[in-house]
Order: sequence, then C-alpha cells, then structure tokens
Amino acid sequence: MGEWATAKESARLNRKTHRHRIRLSGACVVIMAAVLGTSSCMVPASGEAWSDTLVIGIESEPDILDPQGAGGWVTYRINHQMFEGLVGQDLSQPSAEAASTELKPLLAESWDISADGLTYTFQLREGVKFHDGTPFNAQAVDFNIRRMWDKDAPQYDVRAAGNTTFLWQFLEDITVVDDYTVALTMSQPFSPFLRLMAQGGTGAAVMMSPDAVEKYGDQIQNHPVGTGPFKFEDRVRGERVTLVRNDDYWGEEAELEKVVFRPIPDAAARVNSLRNEETDMIAVPTPDSIAKLEDDGFVITEAAPPHIWYLTANMNEEPMQDVRVRQAISMAIDREGMADGLLESTALPAYRNQAPANSAYLASADTPYKYDPQKAKELLAEAGYPDGFSTVLETSVDGSGQMVPVQMAEYIQQNLAAVGIDVEIQTYEWISYISHYNEGLQDGVGMAQMSWGMSTPYWLGIVTNVNLIAPNGPNVGYYDNPEMQDAIDAAILATDDETATKLWADVNAIAIEDLPFIPIVNDKSPYVLSPRVEGFVLASEEWYDLTNVSLS
Repeated sequence: MGEWATAKESARLNRKTHRHRIRLSGACVVIMAAVLGTSSCMVPASGEAWSDTLVIGIESEPDILDPQGAGGWVTYRINHQMFEGLVGQDLSQPSAEAASTELKPLLAESWDISADGLTYTFQLREGVKFHDGTPFNAQAVDFNIRRMWDKDAPQYDVRAAGNTTFLWQFLEDITVVDDYTVALTMSQPFSPFLRLMAQGGTGAAVMMSPDAVEKYGDQIQNHPVGTGPFKFEDRVRGERVTLVRNDDYWGEEAELEKVVFRPIPDAAARVNSLRNEETDMIAVPTPDSIAKLEDDGFVITEAAPPHIWYLTANMNEEPMQDVRVRQAISMAIDREGMADGLLESTALPAYRNQAPANSAYLASADTPYKYDPQKAKELLAEAGYPDGFSTVLETSVDGSGQMVPVQMAEYIQQNLAAVGIDVEIQTYEWISYISHYNEGLQDGVGMAQMSWGMSTPYWLGIVTNVNLIAPNGPNVGYYDNPEMQDAIDAAILATDDETATKLWADVNAIAIEDLPFIPIVNDKSPYVLSPRVEGFVLASEEWYDLTNVSLS
C-alpha cells in the first residue's frame, strides 16, 4: 500500500508540473505577441484558459444526475465519469479492434458464482471513498441495491427501481458477509446478470454515497456523489454540467482538470461551436458536415456500439396487432436510402431486432422483410387494410442516440404514405419524451421511435418481456408472445455462454418473424474532435471513459 501511494503521489506531481509548464508557455506566447505587436494570439490571456478543461457539445439537455433513476445515454455519458459499479467494462479498446467490451473488476476486485448460478459473492475493493469522504464498503453496497430493489427500505426510490427492474427482478436476498464482502442470492439462474450490472442508460447499478442520499433526499439529483475519477462541480440547466478531477481517486487519476458538458440541441450549432473553438468535441454532427470537417483537420471517430434505432409498435392499437401490418411497415421503409442518403453513411441499415456488439447479433440482411413497397401493399390488403390506415408516430426532436430523429420520422412518413399509411408525427423534447415513452404508448399512438441496445443479448428480452410491461418496465408497446417469452426464459437460465448464445438464436428467429418492434438503422456513433484532443477512445459501447483524455 505504501509503494502504491508513493507512486500515485509521484504521478500527481508529474501532472501538476506538466500543467504548470503549459501555463508558463502560454504566458510566454502572450508576452511575445505583445513585444512583436501582433494583433492576433493563439492563446487567451486568461490563466484559466490554460487549465486542462475539455468542453463537449452534447445533443440535448441531460436528465437528472441521479444515475440509478436517470434515463438515456446523453445523461449516462456524464454520470459514467462520476459513478462506478461493482462490475465495469474495458473501454480502452477502439471498436475497430474489439467487437465487444470485456467485463472488468471495478468497485468489486473479484467475484464468485455458485455452481447452481444462484449466488454471486463480491469481494470489494478496500480503501475507496466517495467524493464526500464517505467510506465505500459492503454496507454502502447494501444501501444502494436496496434503494433500487427493496420496497421496505427507507431509501427506496420508485424511479430508480422502475429504471433497473430488469436487473433486480430475480434478486431474492442481499447478505453483508463482512465489511468488504457482499453476497447476492437469486431465485433462479440469470446468465446476463454481470453484463447487466455494467450497463447504463436506463438506470445504472452504480454506487452513490449513502450519506449524500440521506442528506439530500429527492435533491440528490442536484448533488451527485460517486467514487469515480471526476466529481460534480455545478450545473446550470440549458448551459452546462461541470465536472472536476477527483484528486483522491482510488485508481488512475484523470489527466484533465475539468470537463464541461454543454447541451446544444441544434446539430448545426454544435458544428459551429466546434469550428469557433467554443467546444473541443461534439456528438451527433450533421451528416452532411462530416466530410468537410475532416478535410479541415478535425478528427472523426466512429464505432459499432450496441445501438439500434427502431419503431416500437403499440400492440393495443388494432392495426399493429396484426403481424402482417408490422411486416408491411418494415417492407415499406427504405433503410438503405435512409442510411446512405439522409444519414450520409453515418448509420447502417438494421434488419434484425438484436443490437450489434453482443454475442447474439447477426449482421446479415437476409430477412424476408426488406424494402418492397409492392409486397407491403399486398400484406396490408391481406390484413384488411387495402386503402391503408391513419396512425400517429411519436418521436423526440433531439437526444435519440446519435440520430436526427425528426428528419428520420419524416423520411418514414413519406415511405409509409407511398403504401397508403397516413402518419401524423408528434414531437417532444428528449427528456420529456423519454419520460412520456417509459409510461407506455398511449391510445391512438401506433408507433414511437427509440434508440437503445445493450452489449448483452438479454436486451431483446427486456424490451419484449411480458413481465416488464410499462409502466412497470421497458416493454412500452405491451408485446405479449408466449412462444417468445418461453425462449427468453430458457436463454437466461443458461449457465454457460455457448448454450446461452444458441438459445438467444431461437429468440432472434421468433423476433425476425413477429417483429415486436421494427428495426431501422444501427448507428456508427460519430464524434468530431479538435485535433488537440488526445487519448479519446470510442469503444463498442454508447459511453466513453475520459480518464486518459488530455488536451495538447
């Protein structure tokens, strides 16, 4: 422990020396500019401008900063820098080099799974503290899990429980074995459990300071306290969320002193912010700007994350109850035209209901429901809608993964009009939309768009599971197929990966035929970076680690 602490302090001093050297260099440039009488200067005169502050332009206003209760990747990319779970993912390998992320120990140094698959025993990392100084231990783990799972616990939070119900649905008991050992007992084997513990977006199984939760109550969302490499400084809604480096972090300290996330909902405005040096990095550039940005020296990075942009069908609406209607809608949509034209190759056509970057994903476009408007009309006629029908499609105006959702909805609207389906588009701001969507699709709404996915095939079981129908889970379209449910149940009972992968193939086959939702595209998750941003890696996931990012 002494050698580790000495090495850590040495590394901290080296970083501080390096940052001091940068500030001196900046001062010299300002002085030289004054001596030479030049009217332009490469650096601002402000000393603060020389601090290592990364400014990221994001696609929408974030949700609450309570990671267990927050929804959406836009928010989790912020929360991920502050909060950690027992199990993490290795995000250091670019997507091109690793098709899926590897699990790694995080706040748990190791774990054991009983032979029957029912008990998970976690050995916790010692010496970790939350940002407010609260010790991390087994009692903190018990507190956090009960906040998401135990209705009788005083800290139980309905929103956190609703967003993580798919993770804890088979949890039967928690045992604090000692200060640094926790055992979780399941009512049945649950093969995706560890992978799900490392996921984020719609709730996350990360650890929050118990002292902070008790102190702030419902306002914990405005006072987030985790164990991660960055800690919360401030939030001004509509302007920024600011994080600062955690100098007491248990692991490798971050290179950056500060990170500012700036919500800029308009994609063109995000591009301009990068060109005007108001941001160092942006998500979701306009598709038509990417080539020119690259020509101008900006860095474009893409990945193959577990992302699928899809239309959830409302099974309570009569037309959508007929599988031939769902198949007709699928065949009426020109995915290639959307991906290559509207989205300018920033996405790939999606023909299957599994997201990429998990073991059950199949990239093949060999499906009977590819683009065929004439066949779509025939299916509608067979289903009793020879003249089509009218319906409503709900969408967000921003924040939907890495997409341009309104333009995509309008593209689909035109495609469906060509086969006789009259679509009215209703739009919502992202945070309002995701809350509305999670309540379940309302009467009169035929479809709603969503972008989601996970690096576990169980994601398909989450969004179609009859036991997780909204508002008590993510099955917002009220899908109920006993055959598919049986296949899902068999897959999650598997205790080895090879068997599970084969069983998930059975689930996939049913989904391809029955179309519980209609896949449209898989996103490549483009980001544009200033050339001075170094060390940014986009792995096969929808979030990233900023620990090793620096500014040259």
